[in-house]
Amino acid sequence: MSQKNEILPLLLTVMVTSAVLGGIAWWLLNKTFPNLNDRSNSSSSSSSNNQISETLAAVKNVPEGLFNYGGSTTWAPIRKEVDFIIQQVWPKFRLVYTDPTAGTPGTGSGIRMLIENQLAFSQASRSLKDEEIQRAQQRGLTLKEVPVAIDGIAIAVHPDLPVSGLTITQLKDIYTGKIRNWRQVGGPNLAIIPYSRRKEDGGTVEFFIDQVLEKADFGDNIQYVYSTTPALRKVSQNLGGIYYASAPEVVPQCGIKTLPLGKSENKLVAPYQEPSIPSSQCPQKRNQLNELAFQKGEYPITRRLFVIIKQNGQLDEQAGEAYVDLLLTDQGQELIEKAGFVPLR
Repeated sequence: MSQKNEILPLLLTVMVTSAVLGGIAWWLLNKTFPNLNDRSNSSSSSSSNNQISETLAAVKNVPEGLFNYGGSTTWAPIRKEVDFIIQQVWPKFRLVYTDPTAGTPGTGSGIRMLIENQLAFSQASRSLKDEEIQRAQQRGLTLKEVPVAIDGIAIAVHPDLPVSGLTITQLKDIYTGKIRNWRQVGGPNLAIIPYSRRKEDGGTVEFFIDQVLEKADFGDNIQYVYSTTPALRKVSQNLGGIYYASAPEVVPQCGIKTLPLGKSENKLVAPYQEPSIPSSQCPQKRNQLNELAFQKGEYPITRRLFVIIKQNGQLDEQAGEAYVDLLLTDQGQELIEKAGFVPLR
């Protein structure tokens, strides 16, 4: 046999062995890292992001530099969706979310930090208070609030609680301690366990106290929680539990039921799209926000989300205005909707 004929079988053996080993390696990699080669979703997402990027790139007067911002915890889903795209389109417009050095993050702490020049702009889940406007004026600042999205307050209860809905008056009476048993609102003979964050913890609580409780104090039976995640967990474990939070944080969740609300018992409106998806089908299916009811004002507890800008003629004001302009583009509004909130238009 010639030397050439001896080499060919050897080469074939090497090639087959390499292919087999390569296949095994590929299988092991995918077994260990199942999303390593999954590019189908990222491809379409990338295409969508590119279209959004092109439109956002048309926004003018976006400053360069590092800008601290902070405020409402309700804004967390928006920050996740929007800020990532902004950083891609405007890499020199660098945004850093900043927590307060003392206390909990929220609308109030964000506005306080803005007034104290710790932030370039802030995010809020309520309107400015008179005392905040006055405090800013004492420091030579004028604050401006710009609405960018619509949100609402949703009520979570245990999925097995046989209550079909509440009026705003009933909800007020539950949280002020006047109603303490579900039997008083058509439910079973069961003590109500109302959960809430503390008033100082953010704009959602302040909004709830102002608009639902009409500035009345919480009842002495309130059980306070640090944040929405542990509160929803408690509600899912206690048949008598009830909790309120931003609708996008509540409506899609498994393990709880979201109650329709109304100004009267015969006009209850659900914050989710009908028909309701039972928790037994979650997470394969999830309830979706009833955007139309929010936009038309049919749902009784809605609010605006704001960007708070300090008008000082400096770079911070330019940063706040640019952020608003980006959010109010058609694509910015699409990203807000993707984050679970209702766009203004």
